[in-house]
Amino acid sequence: MNANTAIDVVLIDSGGANIGSVRYALERLGVDAQLSADPARISAATHVVLPGVGAAAPAMQRLREFDLVDTIRGLRQPLLGICLGMQLLYESSDEGDVACLGLLRGRVRKLVASPGVRVPHMGWNTLRIERESSLLNGIYDNAHAYFVHGYAAPVDAMTVAACAHGQEFSAVVQHSNVYGAQFHPERSAAVGQRLLANFLGIRA
Repeated sequence: MNANTAIDVVLIDSGGANIGSVRYALERLGVDAQLSADPARISAATHVVLPGVGAAAPAMQRLREFDLVDTIRGLRQPLLGICLGMQLLYESSDEGDVACLGLLRGRVRKLVASPGVRVPHMGWNTLRIERESSLLNGIYDNAHAYFVHGYAAPVDAMTVAACAHGQEFSAVVQHSNVYGAQFHPERSAAVGQRLLANFLGIRA
């Protein structure tokens, strides 16, 4: 029997441009993830992914329009936010000065440009492991991941891997059943595939 037979993954239809590539990355792991904005369908999944590329305010507006905010806040199964999806897990964001989901404490801040440091942060960068996490099994210090973002979350007790681009920020976070990756696992080659496989292996 396929190890993923009992896994039911739902991608929240957040309108992000990376939804198709995330779905294809999961297909490579043997999982046919379903795209949905239906609260009942999302709540019934074993694993939920909140992808996102774009801006925080329109993304939160879309979640409110589909009446998904309370649904996401009430999830008890593993939840993974990717890129903007991770940022939406926090209490608020500088981007549009918007209130977000509040599953993680803190505010997402705009990255600061400086000589030699361009914003948005685009391209490959290295991870610094801060503490053990089931999401990072087999991923080690200085592993390379692919980033595209202009805002980032602070490094704090929820940070399991950090990164630096002029300043330090959270690259991977975990709190209870809530996980986040600021980088794009679907574009991060073997490191990204490993992170997604690790997520699929987490059980509620």
